Amino acid sequence: MEYEFAERLKALPPYLFVMLDEMTAKKRAQGIDIIDFGIGDPDLPTPRPIIEALQREVAKPENHNYSSSAGERSLRTAVADWYKVRFGVDVDPDKEVCVTIGSKEGIFNIAQSFVNDGETIIAPSPGYPVYSAAATIFNNAECVKVPLRPEKDWLLDPADCPEGARMLYANYPNNPTGATCDAKYLKKLQDWCVENGTIFCYDNAYSEMCFDGYMAPSALEAGKDCIEFGSFSKTFNMTGYRLGYAVGNKDLIAGLKKCKGQIDSGAPKFIQKAGVAALGLYKDGNLPDAVKANMDIYAERRKVLVDGLRSLGYRVNMPKATFYVWFDCGMPSMKFTEKMLDLGIVATPGVGFGKSAEGYVRMTVTQPKERIAEAIERMRKGSI
Repeated sequence: MEYEFAERLKALPPYLFVMLDEMTAKKRAQGIDIIDFGIGDPDLPTPRPIIEALQREVAKPENHNYSSSAGERSLRTAVADWYKVRFGVDVDPDKEVCVTIGSKEGIFNIAQSFVNDGETIIAPSPGYPVYSAAATIFNNAECVKVPLRPEKDWLLDPADCPEGARMLYANYPNNPTGATCDAKYLKKLQDWCVENGTIFCYDNAYSEMCFDGYMAPSALEAGKDCIEFGSFSKTFNMTGYRLGYAVGNKDLIAGLKKCKGQIDSGAPKFIQKAGVAALGLYKDGNLPDAVKANMDIYAERRKVLVDGLRSLGYRVNMPKATFYVWFDCGMPSMKFTEKMLDLGIVATPGVGFGKSAEGYVRMTVTQPKERIAEAIERMRKGSI
């Protein structure tokens, strides 16, 4: 017997990184040495204090029971304390914080919680595919993809957004462009959403991946008419732990909790306890040593990659945040990606983040400097 997918599943486009994995696997099967700058998965280890906390907590039998979909109060309190230390914002851990199974889950489920059939979701283009695909399609919603433009520093302009939308997603520091913003810009976005009755969803997963003295703001600094998503994945190199959080307006948090209550039973308690230890590394608004050490490594790699690409003739900005390097590749992005794969180099085509990003490519700095230099040399010899 054959089983047919639901219409909503049929409507989903192929997930970008699944497609890249399949293309890469074929090259590996041919014996090609692959240097992977594709998916944003940190290659550096989780800081030792977090691992030690996890080891302690996983040994405790009481941490093997169900958590709750809202998350352990100890972690919700740690998130609230961190917001006070890092952003100077007071947060109620009981009404304004929800623990998520990675930020991706929360970003999807907030749409499940508040978007009705036929309503409009505004998503940036280029942008994280979940905004415009799953979050929209699984709610029978309409998606308006608002182009981000290099001449506007890749900032979403509310003047380009339709009035009356139910929800708007924004993300800075930005994936894939590496663009950054300040608190004044976030106030502008939040004010526009309030004026238009639009739910402001802010993806702040890269808030701690900053360089050259830049420190990313929180949307909550502009007020609490929003919901903000954060992640332990990039800050603490904890992608496989699947741990994140949502913070913001109490009604939005309540809706997210109600939705999650029907879907999951929370992240494992011992992982949440490790999250408490991770946030506890912050003693003030600056990066703790364990995090700063990793960011210093990314900063060095970033320079090697940018300088190398520039030496090949590409015009590349030095990103002030994220571990992504974004540049105009001078040809259709899938064609460039295929040429790179022939050289054993994985890059992410910009078109996978939105049609408006055609001609651009994203590369991560999740490879040692030596491998980055080798990739640049392969590109030079391959005349790319």
